Amino acid sequence: MQMVVRDRNRLAIQADILGAVALGIRNVLCLSGDHQKFGNHPTAKGVYDIDSIQLIQTLKQMRDDNKFLSGDDISGDVPLFLGAAANPFADPFEFRVIRLAKKIKAGADFIQTQAIFDVPKFARWMEMVRDRGLDEKTHILAGVIPVKSVGMARYMRNNVSGLSVPKELVDRMADAEDAKEEGVKICLETIEQLKDIDGIHGVHVMAVAWEDIVPQIVEKAGLMPRPIV
Repeated sequence: MQMVVRDRNRLAIQADILGAVALGIRNVLCLSGDHQKFGNHPTAKGVYDIDSIQLIQTLKQMRDDNKFLSGDDISGDVPLFLGAAANPFADPFEFRVIRLAKKIKAGADFIQTQAIFDVPKFARWMEMVRDRGLDEKTHILAGVIPVKSVGMARYMRNNVSGLSVPKELVDRMADAEDAKEEGVKICLETIEQLKDIDGIHGVHVMAVAWEDIVPQIVEKAGLMPRPIV
């Protein structure tokens, strides 16, 4: 089980984490989150007490030093496996690895990337990651999204910031007799290409409103059985 925490009030975050630990949750993904204007309460007040990097630092301090940000002691262990997100496609492209390095230095044990449709660009990003030795300091999970319709492909290409969706992929979905079947095929092809890129420790399948397709993708991609570590 994994908990997703978006940066907001530091006091509330620390309380939430202690509650999650009490419930047995160990994996925590630290995100900045989308601006509230994109949700169903666009007039809500934004709370940005700490950013995502400071959020990672806060939870690392709770785990490693048993202390709150205030300096007060925490009675008991706070066993956490800390994660963060990385977007290899956002601009400026060269800055993305620098931001990744900051998150790793702050304490990120694993990284989940934005969905990958442009594999060559992702490969260039991973080359910069390896040049800095960052792949040896954290576990990088490459994100993939199975696309279920040409409308979904077009929407992500035209409206989702930070995504790089090649026109060829949209055209392929448009020409397919069975869009869902083609979307799964593209996803499987992407995973196969990712297997050839050094420094990737796993794949993160983000099946948006299509969760029941995940077992099929994992099995067909040859990712089963899950390795025992």
